[in-house]
Amino acid sequence: MPKSKISAWHLLLMLLSLMLLLPVVFMISNSFKTLQDSYHSMLQIMPSRITLVNYQTLAKQVHLLTIIWNTFFMATLVTLGKIITGLLSAYAFKYFSFTGKKWLYLIFVSTIFVPFTVVMIPNYLVISKINLLNTAFGVALPQLADATGIMLFLSAMDKIPVSLTETLQVDRIPAHKALRDVIMPIIRPSIISIGAIFFINSWNEYVWPTLILKDKNSFTLPLALQNYISNEGGTNFPLAMALSTITIMVPLLIYLVFQRYILNSISSSGLK
Repeated sequence: MPKSKISAWHLLLMLLSLMLLLPVVFMISNSFKTLQDSYHSMLQIMPSRITLVNYQTLAKQVHLLTIIWNTFFMATLVTLGKIITGLLSAYAFKYFSFTGKKWLYLIFVSTIFVPFTVVMIPNYLVISKINLLNTAFGVALPQLADATGIMLFLSAMDKIPVSLTETLQVDRIPAHKALRDVIMPIIRPSIISIGAIFFINSWNEYVWPTLILKDKNSFTLPLALQNYISNEGGTNFPLAMALSTITIMVPLLIYLVFQRYILNSISSSGLK
């Protein structure tokens, strides 16, 4: 391909990237403006005067630290649960032989195609019966296993040389030690990337926590954002932008830190 065409494609991709980044820049910029400045210079990228009053107001009005902790705790529970169940399941499917293994794997994989709305009400009834409403455990419990995680971990284990696993079997290394001391260190980059993806998805989740969390003290950041905008009627625009900025900061930082692992994991697994 001629260099001129390559340069044109690069320019097009740069423009598309800027278009995608523009809403984020717009949001962060307006979070540092006063209400008056926001209405007069909403599209101005750099605030004429930077203020932290929106973040200070949020800290007083919406119990910001409590909500951030709720979101972090819930996302951590879900992430750890998915990693543990995904690793153990993938290890069993990869290295153990048992009756019906292929059919069981197909059943697990088929759950990916079941819409969440189909299982939402049954899950809610179960959580209600065991008195876990308004708790992070009630949000996390139905999400502690994930077929996508099993597929990703299985894909990572497929890259381990067969000779290594055969050596472990010949030496009669116990399964738990082989997983802990050999398999996990080899696929550590995949564990990090898959864990980052799970954490980001859990952090941003809205629909399921909306059903389970009714007490404002148990809200996560996406719920607090929607509740605050609804109560204010969308009139205090800079405050909404400040809360939105806080909501995206942790997922954004995690993605920036683990970007290389995430992209390598997705591209090597073939999942889009």
